[in-house]
Amino acid sequence: MPDTARTALISNDIVVLGLIAATLGLVFWTSSKQAGFWKKFYTFVPALLLCYFIPGIYNTIGLVDGQNTKLYNPVASRVLLPAALVLLTLTIDLKGVLRLGPKLLVMYAVSSLSVMLGAIVAFVAMRAFHPETVSGDTWGGMAALAGSWIGGGANMLAMKEIFQVDATTFGQFAVVDVGVGYVWMAVLIFLASRAKQIDERSGADTRGIEELKQRIESFQAQHQRVASLTDLAMIVGIAFGVVGLAHAIAGPLSAWFAGNVSWARTVSLHEPFFWVVAVSTFAGLALSFTRARELEGAGASKIGSLLLYFLIACIGLQMDILALLDKPWLFALGLIWISVHILILWGVGRLLRVPFFYFAIGSQSNIGGPASAPVVASAFHPSLAPVGALLGTLGYATGTGLAYVVGITLRSLAGASPA
Repeated sequence: MPDTARTALISNDIVVLGLIAATLGLVFWTSSKQAGFWKKFYTFVPALLLCYFIPGIYNTIGLVDGQNTKLYNPVASRVLLPAALVLLTLTIDLKGVLRLGPKLLVMYAVSSLSVMLGAIVAFVAMRAFHPETVSGDTWGGMAALAGSWIGGGANMLAMKEIFQVDATTFGQFAVVDVGVGYVWMAVLIFLASRAKQIDERSGADTRGIEELKQRIESFQAQHQRVASLTDLAMIVGIAFGVVGLAHAIAGPLSAWFAGNVSWARTVSLHEPFFWVVAVSTFAGLALSFTRARELEGAGASKIGSLLLYFLIACIGLQMDILALLDKPWLFALGLIWISVHILILWGVGRLLRVPFFYFAIGSQSNIGGPASAPVVASAFHPSLAPVGALLGTLGYATGTGLAYVVGITLRSLAGASPA
């Protein structure tokens, strides 16, 4: 693995921010071309995918230090993400989202269960074909990864502490998390542009999604106007005002739960980021019932989408493509694991004849969590981002408990003794 911390050509985060902004600008400028090479190029390669992979290349070749930059954490994940959630949810048609029906929740639940089963299948398969891969405390690293793939980073760290996972093992599975999980996210983003063709072949009923999109677009057209300075000030003020409030509440609220509620750690209520995402999402939903929703006419959701694109680029900065070559068999284990997840979820989706969006967001709300589920949802349509946010937040509540079940099961299969 390249030592980007020592060899990165650009170590100044302000310069990296400028590079990311210029990259996004170039991608969107070329994707706006209506003829010639770029028109043909973007017919096959979604612009959103490039916003993710080009920063990954920057990190892989050592141009930037994606592991140590503060652009992802705290700037993108702790500030821009919740701000984007506020702007995208204040324009949402909540009744329309609820009309999407129970099948979406079924797909989410099956996604979680398939991740759990995939861990066991991958462990048993690798023990048969390459026992060295699952020797030692690999089972503990898999428990930590299960925490991430069912919930998020907070759940992954919880599993590390619960099962006392060695730092080296934990780091190796963090690479698998990025390499396998984020590549799967890129695949979903790529397939999102082909969702219509996929749904036509499967015969899925997409009326609920299409009606939601049409209502959002109709509302946008009805209130469309040239944004004034006051409009922009209101959009920025509401977005970052709520983010500030969410962070102010999250600290003491998470501390209170940690100190007074015995089961708080089981469902991650002791994690401030859980409350930041929850407060931002529900504040945005509350605002959607007020006149603040009319700010959509001035471009509120477009600004929210732009913030998400910065988040995508910052996620890409963390990916080191060549790092996967250091532990190829762990990468194989991760591929088996996520393949089981995909096959089970795809099979249930076909059985229920759900739209491809249900499959994608059910998967990403687990594998990616609240930081990236809205990104994948917005690849289908900006109005669907809040659906990803809501399901991704739900993963925080279930991730620790379900990953713990995975951990004790794998520990038993490995024949290890409790610490």
